[in-house]
Amino acid sequence: MSLVEALRAVAGLPPKARASFCWGRCVRGTYAPSDQAKEITRSRSFTMPSRVLARFSADCDSPNAVDTHGCSLRGFSFRLGSGLQRSEILTHSAPVHFARTPDQMLAFLQARMPGPDGKPDMAQVAAFSAANPETLRQASYLAANPPPPSLACTTYWGVHAFPATNAGGETRFIKFKVVPVGQEGRPAEDAATATGLLRDLESRIAARDVRFSVMALLDRPGDPVMDVTIRWPDEDGHEAVRLGTIVITGTESSEACGAAAFNPANLAEGIGHPPDEMFAVRCTAYVISQTRRR
Repeated sequence: MSLVEALRAVAGLPPKARASFCWGRCVRGTYAPSDQAKEITRSRSFTMPSRVLARFSADCDSPNAVDTHGCSLRGFSFRLGSGLQRSEILTHSAPVHFARTPDQMLAFLQARMPGPDGKPDMAQVAAFSAANPETLRQASYLAANPPPPSLACTTYWGVHAFPATNAGGETRFIKFKVVPVGQEGRPAEDAATATGLLRDLESRIAARDVRFSVMALLDRPGDPVMDVTIRWPDEDGHEAVRLGTIVITGTESSEACGAAAFNPANLAEGIGHPPDEMFAVRCTAYVISQTRRR
């Protein structure tokens, strides 16, 4: 069984549905680079102003979803630039992934396959978790750090370490962190469901009140770049450089984001592919999932 098939089976999704983050809202906006962006990367997708196509998402309203915390695991995918100068970045509301390798991810999903009664064997889940404790880190983070009841107020992470080359030819690893701007004081509607999240998001977009800082967390010598289930040591204390600001200005049809697919392999020169195993398999899985949705 492939990862795409396993994701759909565990979540109880139909064949042409997205394999993960199946619920979402496609939006449009603008990106404005900061003066510091060129110090981190020469990628024109991050150093030049551009239009933005993005998708907010969550694994809500699926009884067998991998996320066992309702709507707490959320996603924000965005495209900056165009043509060959296009980068597509996938982030979500936890700073780690739930599996270190493709084999471990598949085993994680297989342990949670629903049985004849439509429910997973919890003894099997517990045995797998005991043997693979790193697969609990994402859920533990979400349980300890529940996100605010608004997609627009949520912080999103890219869990991979991306090699970034700046205008001077210097390369170092960065992690993306997408941080909401100016949302602290505004109350949100009840967002315990996908409907609540959507209603809150649309009201904020209508008020021109959705913007994010795209941050680059800079590596330190010896930081691990191959394991997406762990954070860098003292990651919250790492130097962070603002690459630019995304402002969401309106909504788009679902088809606009369906065709784009936000393939993580699409990165403009100046941002390289992360070296970990999960990034490579995610690129392949997104192509397979997109093809099967047509």
